[in-house]
Amino acid sequence: MQILFFLSVGLLLAVPAAADDTIPAYLAHLRQQARELRLAEQREWYLLLHYRANLFGGYTSEQDDPGFFLSPNGKTDPQAELDATLAEFFSEELVGRSKQPAQCAFVARYTWLKRELSFDDARLRPFKCDRFDAWFAGFDAEAVTLIFPSAYMNNPASMFGHTFLRIDQKGQTPQTRILAYTINFAADVPKDEGLAYPVRGIFGGYSGYFSTIPYYLKVQEYRDIENRDIWEYRLNFDAGQIRRLLMHAWELGNASFDYFFFKENCSYHLLALLEYADPSLHLTEQFRFWTVPADTVRLLAGQPGLVNDIAFRPSRVTLIRRKRERLSAAEHRVVKRLVRDATAGQSEEIKSLPLARQAFLLDVASDYVRYKGDRDEDHAAEYRAHNRQLLTTRSQLRIPSEDLAIHPFSLQPESGHRTSRAGMGVGWRNDDTYEEVSLRAAYHDLLDPEPGYTPGAQIEVGSVTLRHYNRAEQTRIERATLANIVSLSPMDSLFRSPSWKLNLGMQTITHRGCELCSNWVMNGGIGAATDTHLLRREVWFLFAEAEGNYSRAYEERHRVGGGASAGFYADLAERWRLLASAGYLRYALGDKSDDVRWSVGQRYTLAQNWALRLEYHHRDHDNDVLFTLQAFF
Repeated sequence: MQILFFLSVGLLLAVPAAADDTIPAYLAHLRQQARELRLAEQREWYLLLHYRANLFGGYTSEQDDPGFFLSPNGKTDPQAELDATLAEFFSEELVGRSKQPAQCAFVARYTWLKRELSFDDARLRPFKCDRFDAWFAGFDAEAVTLIFPSAYMNNPASMFGHTFLRIDQKGQTPQTRILAYTINFAADVPKDEGLAYPVRGIFGGYSGYFSTIPYYLKVQEYRDIENRDIWEYRLNFDAGQIRRLLMHAWELGNASFDYFFFKENCSYHLLALLEYADPSLHLTEQFRFWTVPADTVRLLAGQPGLVNDIAFRPSRVTLIRRKRERLSAAEHRVVKRLVRDATAGQSEEIKSLPLARQAFLLDVASDYVRYKGDRDEDHAAEYRAHNRQLLTTRSQLRIPSEDLAIHPFSLQPESGHRTSRAGMGVGWRNDDTYEEVSLRAAYHDLLDPEPGYTPGAQIEVGSVTLRHYNRAEQTRIERATLANIVSLSPMDSLFRSPSWKLNLGMQTITHRGCELCSNWVMNGGIGAATDTHLLRREVWFLFAEAEGNYSRAYEERHRVGGGASAGFYADLAERWRLLASAGYLRYALGDKSDDVRWSVGQRYTLAQNWALRLEYHHRDHDNDVLFTLQAFF
């Protein structure tokens, strides 16, 4: 089994078809039969070729690799592709990226057409597809599991999570499934792309490929290095559906798709693969403009009878934090000492503890040292040596580790609100009243209901608010957001990751006599956060930030400056959250001015996809109170 399909498998041992005079006549017969049955118009053919209906008629395949089509017009002509496919099934010519005869490169097409047209093996001799047979047998598949690693806030590429499939082998247990193989779709991104990455990712500048990767490598990447919790959804597919899925996955190894970060991404093409496995599923048509992985998980989990088991695989940070909750203050100090000095494991302080507690403290320290080693390549050797000393001390205890149930800090993703949001509200601003409507494409902000989402993470993309002021008799775009991201990582004695934020968009301001003026904003900040549990849970944050504005309200139409902001959010009750912040910025370039701002907002959750908000925002001579009803869809 290899990382990419086909790359290191041996040469095909194909049995050549007999070339005789009967082929043209039999091919013509099959084509005529296919036309009479209108096979090129059937959903099975559309699923196999990834055809999508055009807005003004006709079909176009989402496949972008010419090698996937056997007709020059195959991308837009389903009938021409079917005719060419039948012809290629007689040929030994090598096709596709895998360079095999068409019968072997496109086994799903061959299997379906053979069943529909009842191929005469004497006149259309079947080839022996050793490479596919070996690849298929290597899976020894018993079940298919959808894997969802949650977002990793310090990596913008993971903001919406990721999905891929794990093919579970016969006889595997929950403990040994880490040895299974996966089917993954991802963009082929060169190293050090830098700022080109989001641009090319958004506009389809990369090619995406299916690959087969051992699950333990993906777990190491997501759970151990990127600290992303992993959710596993076992799908209720029978043997026939699993075979169909693998046959089509093999075919997709012959081609590439243009990768679009928001639409044709990892989750979208996995849905297409699942649709072929079970044609009764209609999945991709649910995502017309963007495909958020969490939404695809929610969609699959909502299919009656499709998901029969859900498992949680905690990240190393979640594991350590949950274990640390079981430590007393004195034990916490011992762990910190073990993290600094492995020889502390031989100290009287730890030797005086019961064996079970000694083992637990050494396990926690070992987990943390491994976590540090995975994230610090420059000192990885030192951490490995440190961990070996801890493990040596641990092995001398000769007792097994306690089997702990590690619970996630957030509920499973399908339990959260949907990712698009619409709102209707009324408010008061500077002696005027208004009504407003808002629409947000994705995804989640700090005041939204948190179940199912990464705590302390805000990712807003593509939102716009339209407001009508009654006294001013003016209707205007009040706010527009390209991206508004906040990552709050509470620091403690073991974890010191910084928090950060970024905001790109437009808002309406009142400034020096210019009322209701559009103000374009670019803001970024780096800071720190910590949490307390005085009520339920409170997160406190402080940022140093820089900001640039562009508006006709300013001298020279711009200003650039910096400052600081601080705030907190608190869960006052299960459904009630309060968010407050205040900041001061001094603008030294352009319009030399300053800005003092504060805001208080609260949200009450009515239901999973319904919420009420009351917010107050203050800036210089500008006060705004807003009450909204929000719906997630």
